Amino acid sequence: MYPPKFDYYRAASPDEAAALVQEHGGKFLAGGHSLIPVMNLRLADPGALVDIGRLDMKGISTSSSGVTIGALTTHAMVAASGDVPTALSEAAGKIGDPQVRNRGTVGGNIAHADPASDLPTVLLALKATIHTNGRSIPADDFFVDLFTTALDEGEMITSVSVASEGANTGSAYAKLPNPASRYAMVGVAAQVTVQNGVCTAASVAVGGLTPKATRASSVEAALVGQPLNSDTLAAAAAAVTNDLDPDDILGDIHASADYRQQMAPVFVRRALATAVSRAS
Repeated sequence: MYPPKFDYYRAASPDEAAALVQEHGGKFLAGGHSLIPVMNLRLADPGALVDIGRLDMKGISTSSSGVTIGALTTHAMVAASGDVPTALSEAAGKIGDPQVRNRGTVGGNIAHADPASDLPTVLLALKATIHTNGRSIPADDFFVDLFTTALDEGEMITSVSVASEGANTGSAYAKLPNPASRYAMVGVAAQVTVQNGVCTAASVAVGGLTPKATRASSVEAALVGQPLNSDTLAAAAAAVTNDLDPDDILGDIHASADYRQQMAPVFVRRALATAVSRAS
C-alpha cells in the first residue's frame, strides 16, 4: 500500500528542521515506523515530511544528574544499554521485531503516543522529562490523550532524560502482548526503592488498556511505608482498579475491555515482584 503524495525535505540541523515545518507544515520523519504505516492506511496525510533522521540526536549519555537519551536513539540501542533503568531497557527489548527495534526511535515513538506503545508507560513511571527544541516537559504532562501529546505545532523532541537507578532501587516492565504485533494490550512499569524490607518510594504506571499511559497512584500509596511481602504486593496490585475508569478501558478484537481490566492487577503484581527482587 502506498502513502498519499507528500513533499520531502531533509534537514541539516534542528533549527532548519523546525523552520521547514514552520514553512511547509507537515510532520517530522525519524525512523518512520509509526508515521509511515498510518499514512499508508490513510489515517494521516501530512502533505510534507521533514527528514530529521541524520541529525546529531542519537546516543545515550550519563552524568551526575542522570541519563540522557537522544531522540533518534533506536529501541535496539536502549535495549542494549546498561546505563538506563532496567524497566526502560526491558521495554525497549520487547518492542516489535528486530527490524522495528533497529529503525524505530525513542522520539518518534513517544511523539506518536500510541496507547498500546510501551515507552510512554515506562517513561511515566520513571518520571522522565521530554526535552524539545524549546522547552522541557515532565512525562506526567506530556501524554495528553489518545495519540495526543503536549507538543505544539512544529515542536520537535530532541532528547529524553531519566534519573539513574540508585542503590536499593529496582524497576521492571511487564506486558500482555498482542501475539502478532507485540503491542501492549496491558503494560505495567514499576520502580521501587527498598530499605530493610520496607518500601520507601514507588512509582507505577499502566498502559495498553487506556487512551494514554496512566499513573497508578493507588498502587503507589499501597506500597510506600509497607513491608514488601506477598500480601502487600497482592493488595497493591488489586488497588490498580481504583486508578482505572471502566469507561476509559479500551477493547478490540484481540482483547475485550473487561478482559484487559481483569489482567491489569495480574501484570501490576508481576512488574512489582520483579522490581522488588531487583531492588533487593
